[in-house]
Amino acid sequence: MGILDIVPAGVVTGDNLRKLFTYAREHNFAIPAINCTSTSTINAALEAARDIKSPIIIQFSNGGAAYIAGKGLSNKNQEAAILGAVAGAQYIRTVAKAYGIPVVIHSDHCAKKLLPWFDGMLAADEEYFAKNGEPLFSSHMLDLSEESKEENIEICLKYLKRMAPMGCLLEMEIGITGGEEDGVNNEGVDNASLYTQPEDIWDIYKAFSEITDLFSIAAAFGNVHGVYAPGNVKLHPELLAKHQAYLKKQLGCENDKPAFFVFHGGSGSTEEEIATAVNNGVVKMNVDTDTQWAYWAGLRTFYEAKRDYLQTQVGNPEGEGKPNKKFYDPRVWVREAEKSMIARVQQACKDLGNVNTL
Repeated sequence: MGILDIVPAGVVTGDNLRKLFTYAREHNFAIPAINCTSTSTINAALEAARDIKSPIIIQFSNGGAAYIAGKGLSNKNQEAAILGAVAGAQYIRTVAKAYGIPVVIHSDHCAKKLLPWFDGMLAADEEYFAKNGEPLFSSHMLDLSEESKEENIEICLKYLKRMAPMGCLLEMEIGITGGEEDGVNNEGVDNASLYTQPEDIWDIYKAFSEITDLFSIAAAFGNVHGVYAPGNVKLHPELLAKHQAYLKKQLGCENDKPAFFVFHGGSGSTEEEIATAVNNGVVKMNVDTDTQWAYWAGLRTFYEAKRDYLQTQVGNPEGEGKPNKKFYDPRVWVREAEKSMIARVQQACKDLGNVNTL
């Protein structure tokens, strides 16, 4: 039995999202969440997953969402970020089913100062739900890790109560992911803050479960956003096993992995670190830095190979009167960027055991 035996192709929400994550957790694989900033990068992620028969998560950061709407628009009151995220989600809903794979639409890190963005996306979810019986997005993330644990949980619960009736999953972060991501800079934090405690996980699980089981936790185990030299980041994904065991004991349940965990700051991680995280209940891993580089690398390689055809509209090594349109047409070089991004997304799927899972 594969995923398509339990959930349909296209965008999954609510019970289908629950089934997807449960299947991944039970079969020891995770789904990469690819940060996208355009229809081009969305298409690359979808094509990559389709060709290796895998589900995929497409997510928008606050800055990425605003970029989709257009750099020429003002983001006053998060208006561009709301518009771009909604437009991106609507585009995915238009094309996802054609790719024949389950697709999760997610919004990435939303700090306290960005809550108007979150409110705008939830309003779009509620409007879509009223017409279609499901939210526009599959899930959203609140990153209130800069706040106290108590305030973090309090604000998350407020939104979870709004999301649960629609079947929209909430991802939350407890502990701090180091580095810098979309305007949240944690480069100077104390190392002890990079590791979440089991008691924190239990406090979250207990409070959230009173409302719904549609939530996931990005627990910190030394994670850092971005790519760093080997040895500079000390990941301890084995800590997730202790969190799961603590939950199991508190719940008195048979399930060895009660929680859905999320892996942030995964770029540059070793295969062993990723495997350990997945075996301990990680069902989603964020991928951004590496796919950004892959997209650029494809464009750079194309330019270097075709440089002499890209200096003028007419005239190249084949003759002074030869046109170069077939080289500078954006559909040509953007496609080369997509090809290299596709390869990197597929590598992420392979690292996570998410190949031929349909």
